[in-house]
Amino acid sequence: MRLRHVLPGLATVVGAALLVPVTSTTANAAAPDPVVFVHGFAGKGDQFSAMTDNFRANGYADDRLHVFGYDSLRSNGTTAQNLSGFISDVLNKTGAAKVDIVTHSMGGLSSRHYIKELGGANRVDDWVSIGGPNHGTAVAGFCDIVVTSCQEMKAGSDFLNKLNAGDPTPGSVNYTTFRSPCDLIINPISSTVLDGADNRETSCLGHIGMISNGGVIDAVRDVVR
Repeated sequence: MRLRHVLPGLATVVGAALLVPVTSTTANAAAPDPVVFVHGFAGKGDQFSAMTDNFRANGYADDRLHVFGYDSLRSNGTTAQNLSGFISDVLNKTGAAKVDIVTHSMGGLSSRHYIKELGGANRVDDWVSIGGPNHGTAVAGFCDIVVTSCQEMKAGSDFLNKLNAGDPTPGSVNYTTFRSPCDLIINPISSTVLDGADNRETSCLGHIGMISNGGVIDAVRDVVR
């Protein structure tokens, strides 16, 4: 067989072989875990607008971004039960096996209760606490007489004692916390730190300012990606 008859066929075979892995890799590119954002005491979901906009700009589709809202005056245990149902809906709608949870302030407490007490350890991949009162805050003393969730945020409360007993970061969840040296709401600032977590300190940022700061947002996105 002459070479000029072989070369065209060989080129076709080689070209096809080169195209197959490129097409396969593109088709099988894994989508990121859905992210559930949980606001803090007296907070609102739109406080995460800067963060969700940033995530969208960096490749997250709308079906991967979910903001959970709740009544801040209720027990964190009750909020955790509602969060459990919310996450079940997210998993059912997206077909994902797990979610990532990004929390601000008190939102870290209900989500931790969900992970530790309600089976969330098997359904959460990454968990992030931004300015969380994980060991309580003195500021809760201003509202603890009439508000259940404030009572739970006081250092030494039954809720926090149970939440922090044994392993405070259970399961295979990747735990990360962010605290600011200028946070006037979390007192002491070290309250956010959890044994077993990647505990990070930000620059001098306010309690609310942390969740809209570009540096913090990029760091959070890098954690959950």
